[in-house]
Parts: sequence; C-alpha cells; structure tokens
Amino acid sequence: MIRAAITAVAGFVPENILTNKDLEKMIDTTDEWITTRTGIKERHIEKDVNKATSDMGAEAVKLLCKKRGIQPEEIDLLICGTVTGDMIFPATANLIAAKIGAKNAWSFDIGAACSGFIYSLTTGAQFVETGRYKKVVVVGADMMSRIIDYTDRTTCVIFGDGAGAVLLEPTTEELGVMDFILHSDGNGATHLHMKAGGSLRPPSHETVDQKQHYVYQEGQPVFKHAVVNMAEVSAAIMEKNNLKSEDVKWLAAHQANKRIIDATSHRMGLDDSKVMMNIERYGNTTSGTIPLLLWDYEKQLKKGDVIILSAFGGGFTWGAIYLKWAYDGSKTGK
Repeated sequence: MIRAAITAVAGFVPENILTNKDLEKMIDTTDEWITTRTGIKERHIEKDVNKATSDMGAEAVKLLCKKRGIQPEEIDLLICGTVTGDMIFPATANLIAAKIGAKNAWSFDIGAACSGFIYSLTTGAQFVETGRYKKVVVVGADMMSRIIDYTDRTTCVIFGDGAGAVLLEPTTEELGVMDFILHSDGNGATHLHMKAGGSLRPPSHETVDQKQHYVYQEGQPVFKHAVVNMAEVSAAIMEKNNLKSEDVKWLAAHQANKRIIDATSHRMGLDDSKVMMNIERYGNTTSGTIPLLLWDYEKQLKKGDVIILSAFGGGFTWGAIYLKWAYDGSKTGK
C-alpha cells in the first residue's frame, strides 16, 4: 500500500514583528489582557506593500526544495491553503509555482480558513496514494494583516502573517498520512466571515466606507464551537484508530488560542509536554499555523512519531489527521 509521507518541511515569516506592547499604543488593550486570553506575545507582519501571500509561500517552498535537495521542476502538484490570495484569480498556488520555477506542476488553492492546511494535506495525500504523483507540495499561507482592521481590538491582536510548506512523497512503509476526519458547516458563516469583496457584496465605496473588507468575528460563539469541535474530532481520530494517549507523541493543533489548544490536549489525555506550541511568537497565521509548528519542532521529530494534526476555522471547517512522521528531523538543516 502506498502512503503519502512528509519528507521535508519549511517555513517563512516576515521580518517585522508587532508586539503586544506595540498594540497597547494603537488600541485600548494591554499585554496582560492579550497574553491571558490568547497566549500571544507577538506576531510577524509584512510591511512591504508590494509583497503578498504568494511571496511568503514561494520563500517557504524554495527552502523546502533546498532542504530536500530537489529542483522545482520535479514538483508534480502544488496545493495552497489560503483565504488571503494575492487576487481573486489566478490561484495563489499558480503564482507560487511561477515564482519558484515549478513549470511542470499544476496547482490550485483550497479555501478552508484556519483548516486550510489540513484540507490541503489530505487532498495532496490522495494524489500520492493513487500512485499518480511522486512529489506533491502542500503550502499553508496567509497574510492576515491585509484583511484585519487595526482599530478593532477583538481581531487585530490575534492574527499574523506566515507560510509553511511540506513535501509529500510515496512510501510503502507504515508512515505518513494514516487517516483523517474532516467536517464543515456553512451555518457557522454567521459568526466568522468577510462581509464584502465577493459576488454577494462586490467592492464599492459603500463597502469600503463601512469597513466590510475586514475579518468579522463574533468571538464567543466561535470560541465555543472551536473548543468543542477541535477537541471532539481529535479524540475521534484517536478512537477510530485505537490510539491511546501514550501512543501519541505530539499534538500539532491550529494556533488560534491557547485555551482552545489546552482543551483539545486535555480531551485527548495528553500531557503539556506533547503539545506543540508557538502561538506566542506568531499569533494566528490561519493556514500557516500547522506547517510552521512542524517547521519549528522538526529537530525534535523522530521517524515513526505519531502526530495528531487538528484545526478549526471559519466556514465552519474543522478536522484532524493521524500522521506518522517519516524521518529523523535532527538530521536536517533548518
């Protein structure tokens, strides 16, 4: 049986850092308030107006190819999970492929908000498992600063910019993407969406004046749904595969809020030492959070490690992946 194994991981974040102390000067908030409620201390923000999501994704994939020792021309397929595409069209994945010279790859985007990476990873895995493709790149990238209102203290403290990428290759070992459970519920759009910019409310002077091109989020309903659904789907993937807490080496959960991550790990019966966490450094980079986690923790990952990937996002979208790590991360460069 052919499985899709992650054989390399890389990431990219912009140089500029926006700290909680910086936000104290911009809005009515405090470092203590943000840290206590979210776990975030700082986030990376792209200040160059000529840079977009595809530029972050391209940098991540370039590093990915360098680490794995492959040329961009060898990539068969490139999938990008994002909700902050450079443009309505073409797909950001198309632009990433062009910028890195992946001329033999076809590419497309998946829009699933904060679940974008796990949706994209499971999709990419199918193309490998069929035997159709040998090298599939999955990117999770979002430049959230471009759709955030920095006068809205309920959202601007949460989000940051960043991108991560993984390479999927076939293996006949018991490694790679072992199983997944994905869900969606469009009724959740009421609580988390962007009001304008699409076919329902095209851009106009009125939509711009009313600040309808920014993230709209009703915090409490989203928080409650995220806590329940991320925790339950993570426990469900374990139960489905007869995994006990001692079998799981790591939880790589979407970095939206530390309290949501804690609730998920507790539901899974995991000790805090098994929970990947970098929310304090990056904030919520939407589709970028999970690949950035894998990039940050790569040196600690060993071949055969059982990792549960879990996410919840606007839409609503949510899900979990049961993954077995395919190589010793300590033997790779960053």
